[in-house]
Amino acid sequence: MTTDTTGTAARDDAPRPGGPADSPFVRACRRQPVPHTPVWFMRQAGRSLPEYREIRANVAMLESCRRPELVTEITLQPVRRHNVDAAILFSDIVVPVAAAGVDLDIVPGTGPVVAEPVRTAADVERIRPIGRDDVSYVDEAVRMLVQELGDTPLIGFAGAPFTLASYLVEGGPSRTHAKTKALMYGEPELWHALAGRLAEVTLAFLRVQIEAGVSAVQLFDSWAGALSEADYRRFVLPHSIAVLSGLADVGMPRIHFGVGTAELLGAMGEAGADVVGVDWRTPLDAATRRIGPDKAVQGNLDPCVLFAPWPVIEAEVRRILDQGRAAPGHVFNLGHGVLPETDPEVLTRVVALVHELSARG
Repeated sequence: MTTDTTGTAARDDAPRPGGPADSPFVRACRRQPVPHTPVWFMRQAGRSLPEYREIRANVAMLESCRRPELVTEITLQPVRRHNVDAAILFSDIVVPVAAAGVDLDIVPGTGPVVAEPVRTAADVERIRPIGRDDVSYVDEAVRMLVQELGDTPLIGFAGAPFTLASYLVEGGPSRTHAKTKALMYGEPELWHALAGRLAEVTLAFLRVQIEAGVSAVQLFDSWAGALSEADYRRFVLPHSIAVLSGLADVGMPRIHFGVGTAELLGAMGEAGADVVGVDWRTPLDAATRRIGPDKAVQGNLDPCVLFAPWPVIEAEVRRILDQGRAAPGHVFNLGHGVLPETDPEVLTRVVALVHELSARG
C-alpha cells in the first residue's frame, strides 16, 4: 500500500490521482514508467545561487534553518530557476542533533563544530529524544512548501547515524575519522549505544517531515565511504536499517546516499531504501549490478564536470542517461552536491538536456 496526496490509501498498481505522488520523480523512485528521467541536484538550494547568497546575508546557517519563511523561499529558488523535478528541503543534517540538546554551531568555512564531543556513556545519555515540538519550524516550513510547490514533490532528509556520530565524536569534520573509528573498535557497546540513539533521533526527525507532507525522504551517510564493508556491516548497517525500516509503513520512497561507497553499494542496498544514490566514481550500470535489480538508482554526474565546456557536459549527461537505463528506475542527479562556484545557468541547461534526451514518446 502507498499513500496518495489526499492521505488515502491506494494500491501500488492503481491509477494515481496526480499531484506529487504521480510525478516523474516519485514514479522513477517506484520503478514505474516515466515521461522523462527526472532530475534534481543535491545542494541545489544554496551556495551557487546569487539569490540564495543575498537572502542568507547576515543570517547564520542554523538560524536560517529555523525560519520557516526563509526555508520556504530558499527551497523554492532552484525550482523556479532550473525547472527541476523535485525540491529538497533547505536544512542541515545537524538540525535534529541540535534539537536533541547537543551544543553545536555551523561555522562558515568549517561546518558543524560540537562544543563538547560525545565520547562517554554520559555524553550519549544527554542526547534526548525529539518530537514535533522540538523542530516545529521544520514542520511549519514543510507545510508551507507543500502548498507552494503544488504538483512538484518535496524531498525531506536527514543525516544517517554514522555520519552524525562522526561529527559528534570528532567534534567537527574529519578527514580520517580516527576518533570515530577508535570508539567503534575500542568500545563497541558505547558506539552502538550512540548510533542507536542517533537512529531514534533521525527517525523522529524524518517522521515529522513525512507527517507534514514531504513526498520522499533521503538519508545522507556522507562519510560512510571511510569504512570497509565489514566495518560498515558491523557498526553502521544495523542503525541505517533501523531508520529506513522504521519508515516502511509510510509507503513513501526512501533514498540512501553516501560518498565513496563503491565497495559498500551492495550492503547499502540492504539497508531498506527504495533508491540508492551513487557517487560519480561508479558507473550506474555497474552500481545496479552491485545493488540489485529491485532498487532504483540516483546519480551521478561529477559536480566538477559542470565547469567543463558544454560539449563535454552534454557527452557526460548522455553517458549517464545511457548507463542509467540498466536500472529499473533512474533519478538523474550529481554524484555529490553542487559546488559553490557552479554557474547556475549550466544547471538549468543540464535539466533541459536531461528532459529532452530522455523524453518518452
